[in-house]
Amino acid sequence: MRGWYATPLGRALLQAEGELLGGVLPGLFGYHLVAVGCEHSAAALAASPIRHRILLCRVPPATVPGLCAEPDALPLASASVDVMVLQHILEFERRPHEVIREALRVLIPEGRLVLTGFNPWSFWGLRRLLSRRSETVPWSGQFLSLNRIRDWLTLLGFEIESAHHFFFRPPLQHRGMMARLGFLEGGGRRWWPALGGVYLVTARKRVIPLTPIKPRWRPRRSVLPAGLAEPTARSLHRRGQNG
Repeated sequence: MRGWYATPLGRALLQAEGELLGGVLPGLFGYHLVAVGCEHSAAALAASPIRHRILLCRVPPATVPGLCAEPDALPLASASVDVMVLQHILEFERRPHEVIREALRVLIPEGRLVLTGFNPWSFWGLRRLLSRRSETVPWSGQFLSLNRIRDWLTLLGFEIESAHHFFFRPPLQHRGMMARLGFLEGGGRRWWPALGGVYLVTARKRVIPLTPIKPRWRPRRSVLPAGLAEPTARSLHRRGQNG
Protein backbone atom coordinates (compact mmCIF):
# COMPACT_ATOMS: atom_id res chain seq x y z
CA MET A 1 0.00 0.00 0.00
CA ARG A 2 2.98 2.33 0.43
CA GLY A 3 3.28 3.20 -3.26
CA TRP A 4 -0.49 3.39 -3.79
CA TYR A 5 -0.89 5.91 -0.97
CA ALA A 6 1.33 8.26 -2.99
CA THR A 7 -1.20 8.37 -5.86
CA PRO A 8 -3.97 11.02 -6.05
CA LEU A 9 -6.58 8.46 -4.97
CA GLY A 10 -4.39 7.16 -2.17
CA ARG A 11 -3.77 10.65 -0.85
CA ALA A 12 -7.49 11.43 -0.98
CA LEU A 13 -8.24 8.30 1.03
CA LEU A 14 -5.53 9.09 3.59
CA GLN A 15 -6.97 12.56 4.04
CA ALA A 16 -10.49 11.19 4.56
CA GLU A 17 -9.31 8.54 7.00
CA GLY A 18 -7.15 11.06 8.83
CA GLU A 19 -10.16 13.30 9.38
CA LEU A 20 -12.21 10.43 10.78
CA LEU A 21 -9.40 9.16 12.98
CA GLY A 22 -8.93 12.73 14.14
CA GLY A 23 -12.45 12.57 15.52
CA VAL A 24 -12.04 9.16 17.17
CA LEU A 25 -8.54 8.98 18.63
CA PRO A 26 -8.76 12.07 20.90
CA GLY A 27 -11.37 10.23 22.97
CA LEU A 28 -9.23 7.12 23.50
CA PHE A 29 -6.78 7.33 26.38
CA GLY A 30 -4.05 5.19 27.87
CA TYR A 31 -0.29 4.73 27.93
CA HIS A 32 0.50 2.80 24.73
CA LEU A 33 -0.88 3.03 21.19
CA VAL A 34 0.11 0.59 18.45
CA ALA A 35 -0.64 1.11 14.76
CA VAL A 36 -0.22 -1.76 12.32
CA GLY A 37 0.16 -0.60 8.75
CA CYS A 38 2.76 1.48 6.92
CA GLU A 39 4.48 4.77 7.54
CA HIS A 40 1.56 6.69 6.02
CA SER A 41 -0.47 5.63 9.05
CA ALA A 42 1.75 7.69 11.34
CA ALA A 43 0.24 11.03 10.31
CA ALA A 44 -3.26 9.91 11.28
CA LEU A 45 -2.07 9.11 14.82
CA ALA A 46 -1.09 12.69 15.59
CA ALA A 47 -4.56 13.39 17.01
CA SER A 48 -4.15 10.79 19.75
CA PRO A 49 -3.44 12.07 23.28
CA ILE A 50 -1.33 8.95 23.89
CA ARG A 51 2.32 9.93 23.66
CA HIS A 52 3.92 6.50 23.38
CA ARG A 53 3.07 5.29 19.88
CA ILE A 54 4.51 2.27 18.11
CA LEU A 55 4.27 1.73 14.35
CA LEU A 56 4.52 -1.88 13.16
CA CYS A 57 5.12 -2.60 9.46
CA ARG A 58 6.02 -5.59 7.33
CA VAL A 59 8.87 -3.68 5.74
CA PRO A 60 11.10 -1.11 7.45
CA PRO A 61 9.46 2.32 7.26
CA ALA A 62 11.50 4.85 5.32
CA THR A 63 10.33 8.15 6.79
CA VAL A 64 9.21 7.48 10.38
CA PRO A 65 10.44 5.25 13.23
CA GLY A 66 8.89 1.81 13.33
CA LEU A 67 9.36 -1.91 13.82
CA CYS A 68 9.00 -4.87 11.47
CA ALA A 69 6.39 -7.45 12.47
CA GLU A 70 3.69 -9.73 11.13
CA PRO A 71 0.14 -8.62 12.04
CA ASP A 72 -0.80 -12.08 13.30
CA ALA A 73 2.36 -12.49 15.44
CA LEU A 74 3.05 -9.21 17.19
CA PRO A 75 6.21 -8.93 19.32
CA LEU A 76 4.20 -7.49 22.20
CA ALA A 77 3.28 -8.76 25.64
CA SER A 78 -0.27 -9.84 26.32
CA ALA A 79 -2.58 -7.20 27.80
CA SER A 80 -0.04 -4.40 27.26
CA VAL A 81 -1.63 -2.06 24.68
CA ASP A 82 -4.37 0.50 25.33
CA VAL A 83 -5.31 1.35 21.73
CA MET A 84 -4.58 -0.52 18.50
CA VAL A 85 -5.17 0.80 14.99
CA LEU A 86 -5.41 -1.58 12.01
CA GLN A 87 -5.48 0.51 8.85
CA HIS A 88 -6.37 -1.71 5.86
CA ILE A 89 -4.61 -4.76 7.21
CA LEU A 90 -7.27 -7.47 7.15
CA GLU A 91 -7.81 -7.26 3.36
CA PHE A 92 -4.30 -8.53 2.68
CA GLU A 93 -4.09 -11.32 5.26
CA ARG A 94 -4.72 -14.99 4.53
CA ARG A 95 -6.23 -15.41 7.99
CA PRO A 96 -7.69 -12.03 8.90
CA HIS A 97 -9.55 -13.40 11.92
CA GLU A 98 -6.18 -14.39 13.40
CA VAL A 99 -5.08 -10.76 13.21
CA ILE A 100 -8.14 -9.79 15.24
CA ARG A 101 -7.38 -12.57 17.69
CA GLU A 102 -3.82 -11.24 18.07
CA ALA A 103 -5.17 -7.75 18.68
CA LEU A 104 -7.41 -9.18 21.39
CA ARG A 105 -4.38 -10.79 23.02
CA VAL A 106 -2.23 -7.67 23.26
CA LEU A 107 -5.00 -5.25 24.27
CA ILE A 108 -5.63 -4.58 27.92
CA PRO A 109 -9.11 -5.26 29.36
CA GLU A 110 -11.42 -2.52 28.03
CA GLY A 111 -8.76 -1.62 25.43
CA ARG A 112 -9.89 -0.19 22.09
CA LEU A 113 -9.43 -1.53 18.56
CA VAL A 114 -9.85 0.87 15.62
CA LEU A 115 -9.79 -0.59 12.11
CA THR A 116 -10.53 0.49 8.57
CA GLY A 117 -11.46 -1.66 5.59
CA PHE A 118 -12.73 -1.50 2.02
CA ASN A 119 -16.44 -2.11 1.48
CA PRO A 120 -17.16 -4.76 -1.21
CA TRP A 121 -20.67 -3.31 -1.71
CA SER A 122 -19.59 0.02 -3.16
CA PHE A 123 -17.98 1.66 -6.17
CA TRP A 124 -14.70 0.39 -4.73
CA GLY A 125 -16.00 -3.17 -4.62
CA LEU A 126 -17.20 -2.87 -8.21
CA ARG A 127 -13.78 -1.64 -9.29
CA ARG A 128 -12.19 -4.61 -7.54
CA LEU A 129 -14.45 -7.01 -9.45
CA LEU A 130 -13.39 -5.41 -12.72
CA SER A 131 -9.74 -5.67 -11.64
CA ARG A 132 -9.89 -9.03 -9.84
CA ARG A 133 -6.97 -10.39 -11.87
CA SER A 134 -4.84 -7.39 -11.08
CA GLU A 135 -1.94 -7.80 -8.70
CA THR A 136 -1.86 -4.13 -7.77
CA VAL A 137 -3.13 -2.88 -4.44
CA PRO A 138 -5.71 -2.34 -3.19
CA TRP A 139 -7.59 -4.32 -5.85
CA SER A 140 -5.58 -7.47 -5.16
CA GLY A 141 -6.92 -7.60 -1.61
CA GLN A 142 -9.93 -9.45 -0.27
CA PHE A 143 -12.57 -6.87 0.57
CA LEU A 144 -14.46 -7.90 3.71
CA SER A 145 -17.95 -6.62 4.44
CA LEU A 146 -18.70 -4.68 7.59
CA ASN A 147 -21.16 -7.37 8.68
CA ARG A 148 -18.45 -10.02 8.55
CA ILE A 149 -16.10 -7.82 10.55
CA ARG A 150 -18.85 -7.27 13.13
CA ASP A 151 -19.39 -11.02 13.44
CA TRP A 152 -15.69 -11.76 13.90
CA LEU A 153 -15.23 -9.03 16.47
CA THR A 154 -18.25 -10.11 18.48
CA LEU A 155 -17.31 -13.78 18.32
CA LEU A 156 -13.74 -13.14 19.47
CA GLY A 157 -14.74 -11.02 22.44
CA PHE A 158 -15.16 -7.40 21.30
CA GLU A 159 -18.08 -5.05 21.73
CA ILE A 160 -18.77 -2.74 18.77
CA GLU A 161 -18.88 0.88 19.88
CA SER A 162 -19.23 2.58 16.49
CA ALA A 163 -19.17 1.63 12.81
CA HIS A 164 -19.88 3.70 9.74
CA HIS A 165 -19.03 4.01 6.04
CA PHE A 166 -17.45 6.95 4.27
CA PHE A 167 -15.80 7.95 0.95
CA PHE A 168 -18.77 7.66 -1.40
CA ARG A 169 -16.94 8.88 -4.49
CA PRO A 170 -15.82 6.33 -7.09
CA PRO A 171 -12.13 5.37 -6.95
CA LEU A 172 -10.72 7.60 -9.69
CA GLN A 173 -7.10 8.62 -10.15
CA HIS A 174 -8.11 12.05 -11.43
CA ARG A 175 -7.78 14.83 -8.89
CA GLY A 176 -10.05 17.28 -10.73
CA MET A 177 -12.83 14.75 -11.22
CA MET A 178 -12.62 13.66 -7.58
CA ALA A 179 -13.03 17.29 -6.54
CA ARG A 180 -16.10 17.74 -8.76
CA LEU A 181 -17.68 14.60 -7.27
CA GLY A 182 -17.28 15.87 -3.74
CA PHE A 183 -21.05 16.40 -3.47
CA LEU A 184 -21.45 12.61 -3.30
CA GLU A 185 -20.01 12.60 0.20
CA GLY A 186 -22.86 14.59 1.71
CA GLY A 187 -25.48 12.77 -0.34
CA GLY A 188 -24.03 9.38 0.50
CA ARG A 189 -24.02 9.97 4.24
CA ARG A 190 -27.66 10.97 4.04
CA TRP A 191 -29.21 8.72 1.41
CA TRP A 192 -27.06 5.58 1.02
CA PRO A 193 -24.79 5.37 4.10
CA ALA A 194 -24.07 1.64 3.66
CA LEU A 195 -22.52 2.15 0.21
CA GLY A 196 -19.43 4.08 1.23
CA GLY A 197 -16.20 2.71 -0.18
CA VAL A 198 -14.50 2.44 3.21
CA TYR A 199 -15.63 1.78 6.77
CA LEU A 200 -14.21 2.57 10.18
CA VAL A 201 -14.97 0.46 13.25
CA THR A 202 -14.23 1.12 16.90
CA ALA A 203 -14.53 -1.86 19.27
CA ARG A 204 -13.85 -2.46 22.95
CA LYS A 205 -12.28 -5.59 24.41
CA ARG A 206 -14.95 -7.05 26.63
CA VAL A 207 -14.23 -8.33 30.10
CA ILE A 208 -16.81 -10.66 31.61
CA PRO A 209 -16.81 -10.11 35.39
CA LEU A 210 -16.87 -13.11 37.68
CA THR A 211 -19.96 -13.11 39.89
CA PRO A 212 -19.32 -14.85 43.22
CA ILE A 213 -21.96 -17.40 44.14
CA LYS A 214 -23.03 -17.30 47.76
CA PRO A 215 -23.29 -20.72 49.45
CA ARG A 216 -26.83 -21.77 50.19
CA TRP A 217 -26.92 -23.18 53.71
CA ARG A 218 -29.67 -25.71 54.23
CA PRO A 219 -30.70 -27.49 57.47
CA ARG A 220 -29.73 -31.14 57.69
CA ARG A 221 -32.53 -33.26 56.43
CA SER A 222 -33.87 -35.89 58.89
CA VAL A 223 -34.37 -39.47 57.84
CA LEU A 224 -37.12 -39.96 60.48
CA PRO A 225 -40.83 -39.57 59.71
CA ALA A 226 -42.32 -36.21 60.58
CA GLY A 227 -43.46 -35.87 64.19
CA LEU A 228 -40.96 -38.34 65.68
CA ALA A 229 -38.16 -37.08 67.88
CA GLU A 230 -34.62 -38.05 67.01
CA PRO A 231 -32.96 -40.27 69.66
CA THR A 232 -30.45 -38.67 72.00
CA ALA A 233 -27.14 -40.14 73.06
CA ARG A 234 -28.60 -41.07 76.52
CA SER A 235 -31.59 -42.95 75.06
CA LEU A 236 -29.33 -44.85 72.73
CA HIS A 237 -27.12 -45.87 75.71
CA ARG A 238 -30.09 -47.16 77.71
CA ARG A 239 -31.41 -49.08 74.72
CA GLY A 240 -28.06 -50.77 74.42
CA GLN A 241 -28.11 -51.88 78.10
CA ASN A 242 -31.65 -53.31 77.90
CA GLY A 243 -30.87 -55.16 74.70
